[in-house]
Amino acid sequence: MKVLITGGAGFLGSHLCEFLLSRNHEIVCMDNFITGSRDNIATFLTNPNFKLIEHDVTKFIEIDEQEPLDWVLHFASPASPIDYLRYPIQTLKVGSLGTHNALGLAFAKDAKFLLASTSEVYGDPSCNPQPEEYWGNVNPIGPRGVYDEAKRFAEAITMAYHRYHNLNTRIVRIFNTYGVRMRANDGRAVPNFIIQALKEESLTIYGDGSQTRSFCYVDDLVRGIWKLMNTEIHEPVNIGNPQELTILEIAKLILKITQDRQPTADNRQPITYHPLPLNDPKVRRPDISLAQEKLGWEPKVKLEDGLKKTIQYFKSRIGC
Repeated sequence: MKVLITGGAGFLGSHLCEFLLSRNHEIVCMDNFITGSRDNIATFLTNPNFKLIEHDVTKFIEIDEQEPLDWVLHFASPASPIDYLRYPIQTLKVGSLGTHNALGLAFAKDAKFLLASTSEVYGDPSCNPQPEEYWGNVNPIGPRGVYDEAKRFAEAITMAYHRYHNLNTRIVRIFNTYGVRMRANDGRAVPNFIIQALKEESLTIYGDGSQTRSFCYVDDLVRGIWKLMNTEIHEPVNIGNPQELTILEIAKLILKITQDRQPTADNRQPITYHPLPLNDPKVRRPDISLAQEKLGWEPKVKLEDGLKKTIQYFKSRIGC
């Protein structure tokens, strides 16, 4: 197959490039490098099946009329709170204009289309775990709304293209994912904790640490996306790990793996607490019943094993 991946130099996009290249598919990687990294795709550049196009997908996407495409995978978007709060307008544009342009390209090429959506469409959920049928609890004018609503719009226009243009589409709702090639400074909990632990700094927790997250290793996520590509499910599908832990439990586990030390009883070191950001979800856990039933998918990588691989990656990056 020939596959175009927008955001292909990002954390998730680069893993998809690697996965598909390993199966001898042709990849067109499109990225404007606002949050993506050339380091993520450096090893692919000499592969004859890999092509890089530097382009902002919020602008019209031009591909040679004679160049066929089998798939468009739309992964372009800032994806961490630091990024989408730094680039709020760009985040809204890539979710709206960028998705429209990517869908238009898929339609013009008679290609299949997959949207990378997010568990953030559920907002600060009133039910736990979150099934695909849940419509969410999102503050559209809050600071996180630029990402949440961009993805909700992206889902709506994807389904509109499917219903109106009969475009063959997929939507994956991605829950918290971690692994190698994450940026050290992207503001997400796992890389933050790992870098701070490796540098023997105090780990920063927002709120009291009782809010929960469910972390899926990137290899499991990519495998789930591949299975979704090979089905005919057009409605959103949750892909994530249903193992739910508090942020404090994650911090303690990373401390245990990196330095075999635990927080002191008075909670002053090695963990410090800061105010919880506005609209930060209190719980996050996927209901993966649909993925299990329709895709035959569930995560395989144990959290501790995935964290060890990720910690080793960051050790090599920062020289610890």
